[in-house]
Amino acid sequence: MASAAFRGCWKIKGFRQVTHLATRSFYEYSPEPFHPIPNKMPTKKTPEEAVSVIKSGMRVFIHGCAATPLALLKAMAAHGKKENLKDVETIHIHTEGPGLHTKPEFKGIFRDNSLFIGSNCRTAVNEGRADFVPIFLVEIPLLFRRNILNLDVALIQLSPPDRHGFCSLGPSVDCVRAAIQNAKHIIGQINANQPRTFGDGQVHVSHLDSYVEANVPLPEVQISEVTEAEDKIGALIAENLVLDGATLQMGIGSIPNAVLSKLNNHRDLGVHSEMFSDGILPLIHCGALTNAKKTVHTGKIIGGFAFGTKALYDFMNDNPFIEMMDITFVNQAAIIAQNPKVTAINSCLEIDLTGQVAADSLGTRLYSGIGGQVDFIRGAAIAFDGLGKPILAMPSVTNRKESKIVPYLKQGAGVVSTRAHVHYFVTEYGIAYLFGKNIRQRAYELIKIAHPDFRESLEKAAFERLKCMPSP
Repeated sequence: MASAAFRGCWKIKGFRQVTHLATRSFYEYSPEPFHPIPNKMPTKKTPEEAVSVIKSGMRVFIHGCAATPLALLKAMAAHGKKENLKDVETIHIHTEGPGLHTKPEFKGIFRDNSLFIGSNCRTAVNEGRADFVPIFLVEIPLLFRRNILNLDVALIQLSPPDRHGFCSLGPSVDCVRAAIQNAKHIIGQINANQPRTFGDGQVHVSHLDSYVEANVPLPEVQISEVTEAEDKIGALIAENLVLDGATLQMGIGSIPNAVLSKLNNHRDLGVHSEMFSDGILPLIHCGALTNAKKTVHTGKIIGGFAFGTKALYDFMNDNPFIEMMDITFVNQAAIIAQNPKVTAINSCLEIDLTGQVAADSLGTRLYSGIGGQVDFIRGAAIAFDGLGKPILAMPSVTNRKESKIVPYLKQGAGVVSTRAHVHYFVTEYGIAYLFGKNIRQRAYELIKIAHPDFRESLEKAAFERLKCMPSP
């Protein structure tokens, strides 16, 4: 399928196939990947041939999430070992797949630098074999556009080109558009299973330097069962905090799914979210999600990336109801704030009695990343209509029955959302509204929604810390 599409591209007048590494002189006046480049077309290669351009000391960008170019990554790992490469830096947000290049046997060959930690590089980061950059998701493109991190090679996945020669970044536009504007050499993995999406993700094939064909299934999210606590949290948020006509942002996981599953009777909901998953599909099919009240891209679901199952990817394919946009636009607080009743729903790992939130680490153990949590809770907090709701939620206890509401965050934990950021905080025991409350009042509200087994000890700890009793 992809080969046939490319054969059509060769017929576009004024294009020829280029077999050598092209310079990027056209970027001097136009870094956009949209326009056709006269007299340039990419060379078809095997994955092994394509990644042979990677040399020691280079910085390589990797497309993430559902669009992770798995065939190229496998070939890159083998190439690094075969050629005895040294100090190749790989940089990315969350990626899927085994992450071979982060395994111990590749130490010294590759040094992974994660802008958001996924499960496939978490061990390497915490064992000191890989790195992590704390950064707001909205600001990641600035690293490339301001030439703070210059990229030698970009490994990306694309849909096959259409009759005009345009491919699509599919379910993951986010920071990739900025990366390919910066990269000196772009390698495309053309995958016929990649959905073609509307928005900022179109890339003309002439911007690729080489391409490989790998028609493999996209990675799919493993949907876990919603626990009783998560189900109660979903009900509390859906019934008390989400209004008809609200513009939703939600992350991935059981709590967002629990909320979405209870919104079928709402009307005119909209989505403007850094990411979304399958949870939106039932709301579309029952008519609850229309985007009709949105003021930014009215009538459209706006996202930066999507991660779900094949059902989601099939729905996204060639669907003008969804637009995947550059994350600088999606996560910009001033843009978010323009939509009506912005309701930002995010989860976290731990909160102390003053309202400091740990979301990227458990003590010194790095777990995920800053992501877009702060981007969206700020956007909701400053919403122009005054009806925004910044919401953070988590079960009250861990799987080991330890309280997640604590007197002090674990030593070494990073604060993602500060005391000043937190407005609504939800557990299965209720909703704490912290905006405008002093430290004593915050402790009181949070203890009320802690697990009953820990409320007395938390009250004592609050007194020891604050030198006064928590009270309303």
